[in-house]
Amino acid sequence: MLTFELVTPERAVLSTSAYLVELPGSEGDMGVFAGHAPVMTTIRDGEVRVYASAGATPQRIAVEGGFAEIGEKGVTLLAERASVVA
Repeated sequence: MLTFELVTPERAVLSTSAYLVELPGSEGDMGVFAGHAPVMTTIRDGEVRVYASAGATPQRIAVEGGFAEIGEKGVTLLAERASVVA
């Protein structure tokens, strides 16, 4: 498991444990599992998908711009805007 945190300038949107986080990176979509190599990337407008476990239905979050810091323990996403997709 990894830790996923999503923050916007207004507030913290989400902080949770996840099996997999899929991000709309500026160079293309990327999946992050626990133990991922450290990297920073800019985020393009798109949808983040957070999976609580293998095969689970993802929690979907629309994001606009920002960047993500990925490390061994998890992902911190700083987005200009974010909203949960119903």
